Amino acid sequence: MTEMPDVRGRLTASRLLSDLTWLRVGGPADWLFQPADTEDLCAFLSALPAQVRVFPMGVGSNLIVRDGGLHAVVIRLGRGFNNISCDGTRVTAGAAALDAHVARKAADAGLDLTFLRTIPGSIGGAVRMNAGCYGSYTADVLVEVQAVTRDGAQVTIPAADLGLEYRSSALPEGAVLTTAVFEAPRGDPDSLHARMADQLAKRDATQPTKDRSAGSTFRNPAGFSSTGRADDVHDLKAWKVIDDAGMRGARRGGAQMSEKHSNFLINTGDATAADLEGLGEDVRKKVYAQSGITLEWEIMRVGEK
Repeated sequence: MTEMPDVRGRLTASRLLSDLTWLRVGGPADWLFQPADTEDLCAFLSALPAQVRVFPMGVGSNLIVRDGGLHAVVIRLGRGFNNISCDGTRVTAGAAALDAHVARKAADAGLDLTFLRTIPGSIGGAVRMNAGCYGSYTADVLVEVQAVTRDGAQVTIPAADLGLEYRSSALPEGAVLTTAVFEAPRGDPDSLHARMADQLAKRDATQPTKDRSAGSTFRNPAGFSSTGRADDVHDLKAWKVIDDAGMRGARRGGAQMSEKHSNFLINTGDATAADLEGLGEDVRKKVYAQSGITLEWEIMRVGEK
């Protein structure tokens, strides 16, 4: 095994990743690195041999780690990267800050990032996936990000250079996001908090929030602009084509497509990663056979089967 650089944070060999993902499945990473701060992260990456793969990981809310594990150094940011501050109409958030916390802190300051309130995960993942809901997307408000490149250099990247599209971005390979800066519209704090409470109530009424899932399983099969807004007049929904294919509630092992919202893949208690990914592929095949539509995964799948 490759000798690892000295660190001030925590570096763990053969770390099981299943308890770090919302779906609670998956094998071990070769290494898990939790840096103490940005300087620790820079020093580690600059000293890490170039052939060693790096996989930045947030809170695992949109991720299946396969049962064979991940041959890489998984980098997971913690307390040193979760600060949130507001200055005028600018909100600066560490990549490890939870989306919901950022939305609440911004609302306290009279700044509208309410669309983040119901998005599971952290700011790093929201940027990487151009997360959005209720017609608003990260790309709409993002100004710039700070990141550490694979060779350990600190860089600032304007939002325009991130290639933000529907549920995707073009971040440099191996780069680890550390901070994001947003320009937020002003709003009345009480009204913003009331809007978020309404959004939460609607989400809980329509999505299986009490089950073990990773959010939406598949992207909506419609055309999207660079900002993430639908430009297809039909605006097809993944749940609808899944329903039409008769796959609501479908099962494989311990995995199930939710009865409450058929675009949610859930672990009923004893699913393996193979169960979950296999059921997703069953759904894709059935949808294609029924409608000719090829669903694209929104959940990231990584590692060895």
